[in-house]
Amino acid sequence: MTSTSNDGSRASAGIDPDALMRIKSLKLRAKTVVEGFFTGLHRSPTHGSSIEFSEYRAYVPGDDLRNLDWKLYARSDRYFVKKFEDETNRRCYLIVDQSRSMSYGSTGYSKIEFARTVAATLAYFLTTQHDAVGVLTFDVEIGDFVPAKLGAKHFHQILVELSKPAEGRGTDIEAPLRQVASLVPRRGLVILMSDLLARPETLQTQLASLRARGHEVVVLRILDPAEIELQLKAPAMVQDIETGRQVYVDPDAAKERYQEQFDSHRQQIMAMCTGSGVGYFEMPTDQPLDRALASLIDARNRLGAGNRTTSGGRR
Repeated sequence: MTSTSNDGSRASAGIDPDALMRIKSLKLRAKTVVEGFFTGLHRSPTHGSSIEFSEYRAYVPGDDLRNLDWKLYARSDRYFVKKFEDETNRRCYLIVDQSRSMSYGSTGYSKIEFARTVAATLAYFLTTQHDAVGVLTFDVEIGDFVPAKLGAKHFHQILVELSKPAEGRGTDIEAPLRQVASLVPRRGLVILMSDLLARPETLQTQLASLRARGHEVVVLRILDPAEIELQLKAPAMVQDIETGRQVYVDPDAAKERYQEQFDSHRQQIMAMCTGSGVGYFEMPTDQPLDRALASLIDARNRLGAGNRTTSGGRR
């Protein structure tokens, strides 16, 4: 399940995140991404035709071919199947990291602004699909918690929570994952949005616990491009965002060591996700948000396939 790319992310040209972040309304950002993504993914060759996405989902290998909608295939040149009753009203929890390190940004906007836009986009998409969606924010402590519910009014409440100023303290990823595990008794989808600037072993136990309870889990790692490749060009005093400590850095001496440590940490995170059966997607903040939707759709399809398998004879 571990992946750093997805074919679905190439379905549309993608919306420049710099232009997207200039839109003040979080709701309008979300709507812009979702509509742009599906316009590219499911553009019909017949002018004026459309697809009711809340009634269909993309075909995945293993689906009964008798459930394919051939008329829709003729219009869109893509395979779709009708949703079963047990594929609707699923629960999804979006867990958003608002720690101090998420306040960093070299692109004109911070990682937390990007993460909030991703969360709003996923919440908007899930609302249009008639799925129940909830949100949990955190830094060193659990922040706001919005239980998973349906409807446009509930989506508005989620936007209100995501728009609140963040205190931006340290990071404790274990606590929110532990709380979700205790609050979500039914099989569902959990999406963690974080820069994951923590020890991989602190994640493993809680992610494995969620998987053991039958939840589909996806990690969207939000990274600034300057973190992926150190861009410091001259010696300087830099501040540790999490601790506030000032550190002298010589780029010539630090770059190689930084890259080694960053790559090692990344590999540990990816290995941990693979071992726990967790989907992993990196989301640089200078790249379009399409990948977040592609990862969500992929996870929902897997969850739906699991529901059909365990329901016995629904296929």
